[in-house]
Amino acid sequence: MREITYRQAINEALHEEMDRDDKIFILGEDVCHDIWETHAGLAERFGLERVRETAISEKAIVGSAVGAAIAGYRPIADIMFADFFYCAADEILNLAATIRFANGGFAQVPLVVKAPIGGGGGGGSMHSQCPEAFLWHRPGLKIALPSTPYDAKGLLKTAIRDNNPVIYLFHKTLLGVKGEVPEDEYAIPLGVADVKKKGRDVTIIALSNMVTVSLQVANKLEEKGISAEVIDPRTLEPLDIDTIIESVRKTKRVVIVDEDNARCGATAELAMQIMERAFESLAAPIQRVAALNYPVPCSCLEQYVLPKYQDIVNAVGKAMGIKEPLSITIEEQKTGFVVG
Repeated sequence: MREITYRQAINEALHEEMDRDDKIFILGEDVCHDIWETHAGLAERFGLERVRETAISEKAIVGSAVGAAIAGYRPIADIMFADFFYCAADEILNLAATIRFANGGFAQVPLVVKAPIGGGGGGGSMHSQCPEAFLWHRPGLKIALPSTPYDAKGLLKTAIRDNNPVIYLFHKTLLGVKGEVPEDEYAIPLGVADVKKKGRDVTIIALSNMVTVSLQVANKLEEKGISAEVIDPRTLEPLDIDTIIESVRKTKRVVIVDEDNARCGATAELAMQIMERAFESLAAPIQRVAALNYPVPCSCLEQYVLPKYQDIVNAVGKAMGIKEPLSITIEEQKTGFVVG
């Protein structure tokens, strides 16, 4: 099977869906000259009526998209950095998420809000956040976090076809990562987790780019006789909790990994859902790996806040009850910090 990059997979999904349905259009700041290169060729192929540049106003972007969705279009609202979701909080949380429920289902909101998340590039506190837990807290929104090129394309196609608002969060450090993506038509249902690696000793549940880092950890632990199962939920809403619980009941040990803050983050919600459903199966306390409760610093200082390869190794050691620290090399730590 051919290999393409994560950004190419996103771009292909947009091309194919816009070609399929002329009700689909993209709007946002600099969408014709997307700095992430996920929109390459769209303006040239579909014209400026369907690839629409906007003012620097996230409220206007999402508000216009919500109105267009209610009117029967299928807009894709592009936010240059997910940090700026907060500028459009009213439009996302109070409008997009609730309109279908507020009018008895007579108005649908087939809207995708697409944005890059995460650190790893030294962007600082206003360009490095992962707001998935903030968005997950609000009923009415679906949330997708692809970790591979295959998932990036398949989840985006499904999100665009959905009649509900979907938040599509892609990670900046994954954009150059290559993976197998079929040329044939496919889509990935929302709410279906993927077991990226099977194992028997410990379950690692990871989100977005932390899936790739966790797989690196799992492969290294295999050399030390520890078999780790790595699960990627792929979507937080809907959440495939059944696949997670099945794994937990098999391995009896859990490590949850997310780049967002630990406090009130996705790791906390996932841990609680496991506790509610499979407490009797746990042989050890659930371990969480996440960013420290600080704003993400600029430049090289971010490595002291964001989760790293060694943090996951240490968490697995605790879950397994291994008293001696599991040793890895400095080179391994560096390759595990920034992916892509």
